Amino acid sequence: MEVHELGDGPPEVAVVGAIHGDEPCGARAIERLVAEDPDVERPVTFIVANEEALADGSRYLEADLNRSFPGDLDANTHEERLAHRLRSKLGGCTTLAIHSTQSYAEPFAVIDSVDEVARAVTPHLPVDAVIQTDTFTEGRLIEHPHTLEVEAGLQGSPEAVDNAYWVTRAFLAATGVIAAPGSDTVVDAGGREAVPVFRLRDRIPKPPAEEYEVFARNFERVENGERFAAADGEPLCADEPFYPVLLSAYGYRDQFGYAAERVGTIQ
Repeated sequence: MEVHELGDGPPEVAVVGAIHGDEPCGARAIERLVAEDPDVERPVTFIVANEEALADGSRYLEADLNRSFPGDLDANTHEERLAHRLRSKLGGCTTLAIHSTQSYAEPFAVIDSVDEVARAVTPHLPVDAVIQTDTFTEGRLIEHPHTLEVEAGLQGSPEAVDNAYWVTRAFLAATGVIAAPGSDTVVDAGGREAVPVFRLRDRIPKPPAEEYEVFARNFERVENGERFAAADGEPLCADEPFYPVLLSAYGYRDQFGYAAERVGTIQ
């Protein structure tokens, strides 16, 4: 775990990258920001979490770190021990965790629930949507209080690195760590237009097949009876309307993604 702290006193804000070693965009964004040595108004910590998996180019070494929280210092796996150490570093911090996907090229935020931090921060982030996970958070860092994730773009792409950098700068401005661009104040009070919020409802299972296709677009409503995917050429149609989230042909081994409902906006 690589840690960089800026400012005086215990960190109040944190940015975490490389929870998954095959998602380097967060680590690259952190490297860029730390190299810039920005002036900060609040103490902040930047953490490259799973350095070993990142160096290996693997998602994890022994266990999925983002299914291992709160962790255990005496656990048998590297990631469970790391989860305990990482959570200890994040105590009292408002935290951004950076990820990437195989399903959507633009940034979107993921939260456990719509709390005061989500309402205060996400309207200032350059994200297309906010996903409320509810019961789909077991073992994930976003169960930690005052934590949100951002999926920065397509896994391994240079665009995801750029997106992660700008999302991080926006997060730091929204939490009062750095001045917002073009502003003499620390936080940009102007905000942005309302961000749609989607609540995950169900997993979308994959039947056994050799080849998969998806036809629906993430965050765009699929109507009852509409074809949204295919397995070995056999169409899969919606039993009821839903909004697809993290929908992709090969992003997950045993599911296409998630069915969600649109529940409102944050502004």
